[in-house]
Amino acid sequence: MATIKDVAKKAGVSVATVSRAMNDKGYVHENTRKLIDEAIRELNYKPNEVARSLYNKKSRLIGLILPDIRNPFFPELARGVEDKMQEHGFRLIIGNADEQLDKELDYIETFKQNNVIGLISASTNAVLTHYEKLSFPLVLLDRTSDHHPSVQADGYEGGRLAAKELVSRGSTRITLLKGPVELQTAQERFKGAVDELFNANVHFDVMTTASFAFHNAEYWAKELFEKYPDTDGVIASNDVVAAAVLHEAHRLGKKIPEQLQIIGFDDIPFSQFLYPPLSTIRQPAYEMGREAAKLLIRQINGETLEAKRIQLPVQFIERQTTRKEERND
Repeated sequence: MATIKDVAKKAGVSVATVSRAMNDKGYVHENTRKLIDEAIRELNYKPNEVARSLYNKKSRLIGLILPDIRNPFFPELARGVEDKMQEHGFRLIIGNADEQLDKELDYIETFKQNNVIGLISASTNAVLTHYEKLSFPLVLLDRTSDHHPSVQADGYEGGRLAAKELVSRGSTRITLLKGPVELQTAQERFKGAVDELFNANVHFDVMTTASFAFHNAEYWAKELFEKYPDTDGVIASNDVVAAAVLHEAHRLGKKIPEQLQIIGFDDIPFSQFLYPPLSTIRQPAYEMGREAAKLLIRQINGETLEAKRIQLPVQFIERQTTRKEERND
């Protein structure tokens, strides 16, 4: 990998001259600039963003905090953020917090030390006081707050759709897996499903899951069938948990979807490759990431935000863990 010294040597100038030219600090003759630009192109030199930020007191680095990178939903969010940021010349530093506050705080400090100029967070921590004293703008992604700009999907409608689809397809003993109580997005899904189930006048049970974490999904799937062995419909808190429920149902010999219907939430890439393929509520993860990046870029550029809370639509994706809709023609 080429260094600034390699550029200086090829251009026949000093390192200080290359630095002045790149950072537009001080006089550099136009012919010299052309030699430096040519050397940079030929060597494919990529400047060290941290070093440049220390020199300029301003960087092009953006921080992104994800709660659980093993859940395929969050890398899809990150891809949307990254693509939009790169279009505008920004670079991303990603921190995986593993739903642990200590790790999250460590990453925030790391971002500060690397002179990031903005932060996007999909934090699972309800208490966001550790973000209040940041010197750079913040956008929440797949999370909401009254104090910070945010991007999320329509969780209430997603929960309502999941319940409506299960009922219309004949489930009468439904188990609703309620996501983390501290997350407003999870509670909006829950409220949407509960409102629809009450209106449908069907029996349903509620089981709380403490997080969306990948490593807990198997435990909750086992607990579900121990508590509610006769359930004939499951609304999962996300696709990872839905996949675990599907796996456990197979182990118990339940026929899908004849005896048990399952609807997930997110529509992560592998959902269509499960057996049978998972019916789910699609959150537009990639688009959410891009919208969050747009909000942050506007703040960095000092623009006024027309809307501080962006909500994107969801949709039901019908696959084979649900039966065909029952119609009364």
